[in-house]
Amino acid sequence: MASTNPGNKSTRFFSPHPHSHTQCTRTHQIAALALIVGTFFLTRLFDHSLSSCTSPYRNSFSDPNQYIAPDDVVRFEGSGGYGTHLSLRIYVYDEDEIEGLKLLLYGREGKISADACVKGQWGTQVKIHRLLLQSTFRTKKKEEADLFFVPSYVKCVRMMGGLSDKEINQTYVKVLSQMPYFRLSGGRNHVFVFPSGAGAHLFKSWATYLNRSIILTPEGDRTDKRDTTAFNTWKDIIIPGNVDDGMTAHKSRLVDPLPLSRRKYLANYLGRAQGKAGRLQLIDLAKQYPDKLESPELKFSGPEKLGRTEYFQHLRNAKFCLAPRGESSWTLRFYESFFVECVPVLLSDQAELPFQNIVDYAQISIKWPSTRIGTQLLDYLESIPDKYIEDMIAKGRRVRCLWVYSPESESCSAFRGILWELQKKVRKFHNSAETFWLHNGSIVNRDLVEFSKWKTPMPLP
Repeated sequence: MASTNPGNKSTRFFSPHPHSHTQCTRTHQIAALALIVGTFFLTRLFDHSLSSCTSPYRNSFSDPNQYIAPDDVVRFEGSGGYGTHLSLRIYVYDEDEIEGLKLLLYGREGKISADACVKGQWGTQVKIHRLLLQSTFRTKKKEEADLFFVPSYVKCVRMMGGLSDKEINQTYVKVLSQMPYFRLSGGRNHVFVFPSGAGAHLFKSWATYLNRSIILTPEGDRTDKRDTTAFNTWKDIIIPGNVDDGMTAHKSRLVDPLPLSRRKYLANYLGRAQGKAGRLQLIDLAKQYPDKLESPELKFSGPEKLGRTEYFQHLRNAKFCLAPRGESSWTLRFYESFFVECVPVLLSDQAELPFQNIVDYAQISIKWPSTRIGTQLLDYLESIPDKYIEDMIAKGRRVRCLWVYSPESESCSAFRGILWELQKKVRKFHNSAETFWLHNGSIVNRDLVEFSKWKTPMPLP
């Protein structure tokens, strides 16, 4: 309460003009009420505008007819994307720059061509290299690079007999020992492509030398028999498999999709058994229900060899394309199915999928437990109305550009998605156990030799 002492100048808590105070209070109450009402409607309006901008993959499946795909379904920038803009400098090692690098590209005799390696399941190793060489984000100055790309077609080279496993291991170690910047960062800013189910295990000593490097691979599961994996979700990047160029072209595709009404089968599985339980179960299921599930015996050699066109003609003839795991968890069939507009059903529990920042796979595919392959799976697929299938196909049609290794000028492509993922891996600072720094910012090694004077070959971190 205010003091009664007239000499006391403390603040008064009551107004000396009660009528004026009442009028002011009523005005404030009216203004506050108006503010609340205005805020309510503005919030509703803002929420509505936000919902209309939300990625279509977040929509509920409760009513597929409500789905309206915007022109820019795949958004790399802005809200719901990766960031505001790409700002990336990548140095690509030249094949003549490092002794031994040509062996990883063309084999010991140099007879394996890039054109031979760009075809087939592992062609991403060549495509990414070629795209980076033409990229506007490529720099020819090591000192300004954010990342360093080490080209290698080692999976192809190994499959074609160009190098043995022992030679691959020895060559990688020799190549890395000649890269001062690899030593400087402990490999943290160096990028490698391992495009098969074996992943980085093609380099037997990966755990010693590449355990800090960025690995681009379609494989996120363990790939050897010892329950270990070369994939680390915090540093590595899952990339799409290499779908046949004849299907990813904008025009003149090998085959065109069929209307649902013309598809003969509910589902199909096109692949070899490879002694894998899930695949064997699907092949057996197809024998029990040949009118629902197609699983033809595939011939990959001889007069009955299945050609590219015939393969995709089979694939397009079902509503659902079943994609079980093989030697490893990833399967190219998952990506191929989008180009014949067949809904992929993933039967690989540990599979990793690319670009999860911008793609909600629950809207464009189905994942079913591999432990429940049987009649229950067919019954479930048969229960799905065609309108839901059409909706998933429509959404998949708009996102499949992410599986295409086209130039960065394309607004939506696998390469552009990889660039955005790589940008997330860029560090301002690299702390290697074999790198030291002084008060003036100079970088030295354990012997206090400045970085510019490091000589190769060097012991690797």
